[in-house]
Amino acid sequence: MKDLLLELIKNSYAPYSNVHFACIVETKNGNLFKGVNIENASYGATICAERNAINASVSAGEREFKALYLMTDLPNIAYPCHLCKQTIVEFFDKSALFNIMNTKGESVVLTFDELMSTTFSKEDLK
Repeated sequence: MKDLLLELIKNSYAPYSNVHFACIVETKNGNLFKGVNIENASYGATICAERNAINASVSAGEREFKALYLMTDLPNIAYPCHLCKQTIVEFFDKSALFNIMNTKGESVVLTFDELMSTTFSKEDLK
């Protein structure tokens, strides 16, 4: 999955933060749906990679997820923001696994409950 994310992250559109994310969600049917972060000069119109991937899956009629894979080009591991976690709560059950990584090859695998205890803040962007 790492190689797919490394290719996908190139599609991220982040001219304002210059922070790139790529996400792949795996459905319980084994299908993969992709998303990248897409920024906007009207910052509130920015949409995260996680929500883009989940929205693509739901738009295709798939709403049961097995795993989420997230990659950033930040030097550290960066977790989903609270907007993304609210979308995850809506569609993922507690059996899902969350594979969070950076482009340097560092990674963590979290359960649903572990992911929900993480934060994304301004400190992650330093």
